[in-house]
Amino acid sequence: MRKVVGSLIIICSLPLLFFLFGKISTELQTAKAFEKQFTANIQLDAPNVLVPTILKDRNRKVFSEEYTEWRKPLKLADIPEFAQKLFIYSEDEDFYQHIGFDLTAIARAFMANNASGESSQGGSTITQQLVRMRYLSSEKTYERKMLEIFYAYELERKTTKDEILNMYLNEMYFSNGTYGINGAATYYFNKPVAQLSKAQMAFLAAIPNNPSLYDPLRHFKYTKKRQERLIDKLVEKSVLSKNEAETIKKEKIVIKLKKKKQLYPAYSTYVMNEFRSLVASKEGYTRQLQSAKTSQLRKAINTKLTKRVNTLLSEGLTIETALSPTKQAIDTSNIDRILANRGNLQASAVVIDNEKREIISIYAGKGYKKYDYNRSFQGARQPGSSFKPLIDYAPYFEETKATPYTYVSGAPFCKGTYCPQNYGGQILGNVTIQQGFRNSYNTVAMRLFDTIGLNRAFSYLKPFQFDSLTKQDRTYAAAIGGLTHGVTSAELADAYTSFIDGDYYPTHTIRSVKDRNGNVLYKWGKHSRQVWSPSTVSHIRFLMSDVVQHGTGVGIHVNAPYVGAKTGTTNDYRDFWLAGLTDRYTSAVWIGFDRPQNMQGLENAKIHHRIFSSIMND
Repeated sequence: MRKVVGSLIIICSLPLLFFLFGKISTELQTAKAFEKQFTANIQLDAPNVLVPTILKDRNRKVFSEEYTEWRKPLKLADIPEFAQKLFIYSEDEDFYQHIGFDLTAIARAFMANNASGESSQGGSTITQQLVRMRYLSSEKTYERKMLEIFYAYELERKTTKDEILNMYLNEMYFSNGTYGINGAATYYFNKPVAQLSKAQMAFLAAIPNNPSLYDPLRHFKYTKKRQERLIDKLVEKSVLSKNEAETIKKEKIVIKLKKKKQLYPAYSTYVMNEFRSLVASKEGYTRQLQSAKTSQLRKAINTKLTKRVNTLLSEGLTIETALSPTKQAIDTSNIDRILANRGNLQASAVVIDNEKREIISIYAGKGYKKYDYNRSFQGARQPGSSFKPLIDYAPYFEETKATPYTYVSGAPFCKGTYCPQNYGGQILGNVTIQQGFRNSYNTVAMRLFDTIGLNRAFSYLKPFQFDSLTKQDRTYAAAIGGLTHGVTSAELADAYTSFIDGDYYPTHTIRSVKDRNGNVLYKWGKHSRQVWSPSTVSHIRFLMSDVVQHGTGVGIHVNAPYVGAKTGTTNDYRDFWLAGLTDRYTSAVWIGFDRPQNMQGLENAKIHHRIFSSIMND
């Protein structure tokens, strides 16, 4: 019967519709046929509902929730009847009688808009609002309104009133990135809608009519006034008595915002960046980016990857990580304390568990907040001498039969016009490799690099995750850490794990990524390769231990059976580095200023030594 009446109304309304058709000629020309358009657009599948992606630590406890908006669809039966009536009587009194649109309301809005010369009044039913949210834009034009009417009618033919109301209540926008009445209840009052008082329900019902004007966080008084008008409306409709209404109005509204769980932001930000890399690796984007010939193509691939990652996150994932919450908290506190009263001096540090080759603690910068510049993986800086074990000494041991006691020349060395000097301009004769490493002599490192050859030296870096390296880095300056962009503390620590036993396993924070049903979607493969021979590992570990006891690492105090490290200082003292390992951990520490400046005055303070000591002690 309802469909028959609807058809008659449409026929009777043909004059108005023909008039409006003139205004939507452009829209109609772009559509091959209305029926085809309806089939393509009017679908009853659930919308793309955003649910939290949660991050768990190594103890499987949630430490961070990642989402931009949160909503949980409810069945209509689970939404209080009082809340339903609030929306029906405030937005669409004749909801259960009309066929998707209300001609009287449309005509009234049409006349009002013609009189004012604006398209401000919509005369929209709940069904029209729903199709606008799902399928159209909020543009206030007659063309869009016409499409809205047709879509609304078609949607009413395909489903029931209760289903429409249910979708509407679950998808309405409640300001501040919050969708759905249950999401609004959780966000503004920190409890589900079923537990709200009538006053709280009416307060929320006031928001969607104009989410900007009635944003309760910015315009609480406006929201409260509209809440009272809605309550009066229910009195008019005999839903409430006057006494009940007054009692509800007098109830104090106290907003209690739902806060995301956002512990350890330096670590969680790293995890989310790594998640993107994991998806890229497993779904072929990394290979596509590597083979892309133009910047435009790379941009297109990255755009596609971003869309894929966002889609996955919107479905709600569980990312299990290697985070040690206790160590993360202690390391952050200790480094903050060491950097206190040091002005804008910054630091980054990454700690890796030697046994599992997992990143368990990350320091991204003093005062770090979620999504700030994460210096641990975004802050590529010149590594100085901390790069020498990887590109000079270990490759030299691999290519020759040398030992730490082998003599090499420390005399001045030039390659073309490039003539690096030793610290303080020292002029040397023959020295042992041990002496060269202990005192970080540049001339010794350059001779080792020259002996094995530039290309061969760089070949030893291929297994590592030095994403910051470029083709322009293939120069002799790299022998002493002179790189185009530099490296990050995460990259350097990752490479230093090869000195644990000679084998290299790419280090990560993510253990697995699961969907909402607990199915594993992604995991890093456990691929390893031998990078250094046992004798090379033994030599490097001996040299790094000697640095701590007698060389540039004096001042490191770690209570462990083994402690080895290598320092690094760049030109004009712009960066201080310290990378090394104990029996349990491998770490890299950087200190400096975001806007590089000379730090010679901080050299004797050995701040990076103190940071390294604090994070490498258990």
